[in-house]
Amino acid sequence: MASILRGDIYWADLDPTGGHEQAGRRPVLILSRTAFNDRSGTVVAVALTSAEPRAGFPLTLELTQTALPKRTWVKISQIRTISTQRLAGRLTSCSSSELQRVIEGLGELIGKM
Repeated sequence: MASILRGDIYWADLDPTGGHEQAGRRPVLILSRTAFNDRSGTVVAVALTSAEPRAGFPLTLELTQTALPKRTWVKISQIRTISTQRLAGRLTSCSSSELQRVIEGLGELIGKM
């Protein structure tokens, strides 16, 4: 598999899951850096959805600058580390400004020491 870049959007199989985790085959946004992705066999990613969310930022962020065919939101609270074997194909990439907003949203969720 070619290098998986930070900001790439891939199809991923997120099953099996538990509780309120996002399930099934869905797009994910890669947050981890390329060097980590290349060396670890895993990526840190957040799930995407086309279902309009009830919660706004920092829990979700609409992506408006991608080539995805539907309106799409990042579910910032649905972050997980997954094997690169769960990735099924690159769809597109996220703009650097939207990627930065997702990372800011994650910072809002986990807070600072």
